[in-house]
Amino acid sequence: MAKIVNLRTRRKQNVRDESRKAGQANAAKHGLSKAERNLSAALNDKQTRNLDGHRRDPGSSSPVSPPEPKDPV
Repeated sequence: MAKIVNLRTRRKQNVRDESRKAGQANAAKHGLSKAERNLSAALNDKQTRNLDGHRRDPGSSSPVSPPEPKDPV
């Protein structure tokens, strides 16, 4: 004897499964969660500040400035 299945319930379950698959695909497509993005941004900011703090001349935009040529007199 065949198992009796409620078609309405089965149809709703199929919609839920498809929605879940689409959500997982979007999560994989768009990458990180909000908490992971915030953590990554905070670590990036900290590394930038640390690098800027080790510059010899804090006002220059490049880390090393070329030496000025001497004029032989």
